[in-house]
Amino acid sequence: MLSPSFSIAGNIVDLAAGEIFPGTIEVINGRIAKICRESGSYSTFLIPGFVDAHVHVESSLLVPSEFARLAVTHGTVATVSDPHEIANILGVEGIEYMIANGRKVPFKFFFGAPSCVPATPFETAGAELKPEAIEELLRRDEIWYLSEMMNFPGVLNDDPEVLKKLSLARKYGKPVDGHAPGLRGAAVAKYASAGISTDHESFTIEEAREKLAAGMKIAIREGSAARNFDELVGLLSEYADRCMLCTDDKHVDSLLLNHINDLARRAIAAGYDPIQVLRCACVNPVKHYKLPVGLLREGDPADFVEVSDLSELQVLKTFIDGRKVAEAGETLIPRVEVEVINNFAAKPVRAEDFRVRMEPGKRMNVIEAIDHQLVTRRIQMEPEVSDRFVVADPERDLLKLVVINRYRDVSPAIGFVKGFGLKGGAMASSVAHDSHNIVAVGTSDADLEAAVNLVIEHGGGLSFAGGLTRAQVLPLPVAGLMSPEDAYETGRRYIVLDTLVKKNGSALSAPFMTLSFMALLVIPALKLSDKGLFDGDRFEFVPLFLNGN
Repeated sequence: MLSPSFSIAGNIVDLAAGEIFPGTIEVINGRIAKICRESGSYSTFLIPGFVDAHVHVESSLLVPSEFARLAVTHGTVATVSDPHEIANILGVEGIEYMIANGRKVPFKFFFGAPSCVPATPFETAGAELKPEAIEELLRRDEIWYLSEMMNFPGVLNDDPEVLKKLSLARKYGKPVDGHAPGLRGAAVAKYASAGISTDHESFTIEEAREKLAAGMKIAIREGSAARNFDELVGLLSEYADRCMLCTDDKHVDSLLLNHINDLARRAIAAGYDPIQVLRCACVNPVKHYKLPVGLLREGDPADFVEVSDLSELQVLKTFIDGRKVAEAGETLIPRVEVEVINNFAAKPVRAEDFRVRMEPGKRMNVIEAIDHQLVTRRIQMEPEVSDRFVVADPERDLLKLVVINRYRDVSPAIGFVKGFGLKGGAMASSVAHDSHNIVAVGTSDADLEAAVNLVIEHGGGLSFAGGLTRAQVLPLPVAGLMSPEDAYETGRRYIVLDTLVKKNGSALSAPFMTLSFMALLVIPALKLSDKGLFDGDRFEFVPLFLNGN
């Protein structure tokens, strides 16, 4: 197919020069051949396309081709995509799947080589990427960077395997992404000195400033569960040249509504200069990762967006390599055939598998989930006991949390959590960062059995059972993470589930996303893996029951 050639007029936003002028862009064979200044003015603006500086496409519950169909409606033309979710399940085969599916559509996915598969040795994953496999990935032109180095204790303690992975990124001249929640002072200085160039995990502006001082760039994150934008947007007044915008993990219902365009709009509404904001949203990721994405300059690929104005940033049209891929909120990218691959061996469970025998006179370590955050609190609570077994107590928002190994048939890990707010029923998910075992939270063992078995029956998915409504499931047969179906239909089915959970008491803004992070051990303070309760501050297992009274 021949690359498109056309002309389009508007108020051109030149982010390199920091100026706006009326003009016409001439596109020939998919590239910007000429930009002509004109007199007068136009009612619309032409800006470079938006770039998500750090995202796990799998977290949208969509395969890359379907993710692209939604993203372009919001003016996104490219993503810096870490495929470590599917890599934890299927290894290199999973990464190959993401690349191959993404190539089927006119969208610019830039994948990295996952640095931490599995994320820790304290959980069961479906695959392992040793330095040899990472080197093979980094050799490839379609692998653009070493994905987030979550093993920050390994960096700080000079772990030989971690250092080898970092040296391979240097060998192939590819940047390294960071992941260091709460790291401060001398520790963050050492982490950055290892060649780690970005961080998206800062949840206070003071923490972000220390990372900037250590030489790192900050990706300001606003996803479905982790929402740090309001806390960090103040960085744009001093460090706009070293900030980017990202979503990290964004469910399909949210992606139906907006993407990076909304973060840019919010920053402009908060009073920040539109030119500086758009540099963060469009330019800085391209320069940092050296991406072949157009920045509205002569000779560039014709990757740009027509917007209504520079305040609301309503996306009118999106172009990638000169092809119009979205117009007036409608995607112009057709659906493509989607292959299904998986690694799922979990067997059906029974309610009695989740029983916890009481140890007399003891309090419990309990996870407290926090809305809009990935971090949790470690609290202590008195157990609720029935017939010598510890049970959930919805009146105190003390619910049972379970993690079931999806790769082999072993007994589940069981803990308790506060913060989900369910008054009845149970919710389950095979999206459980980062090893993606099955995680579920519920008000009774019978409801947990029903919700978990729905997920197992479909080879992965999200489910809700019990409570005030009949059971519902969203199947995710692609690695137990993604739907092969149409993005809009997947979004509709997700919204039904999300609504059910909220009708049954949860006040969390994104309960399924929050649930998916209850097994993410590299984020403090207390989490649950398939092997037990884990203290993310001390990086060690802790018992459910505390010693003493």
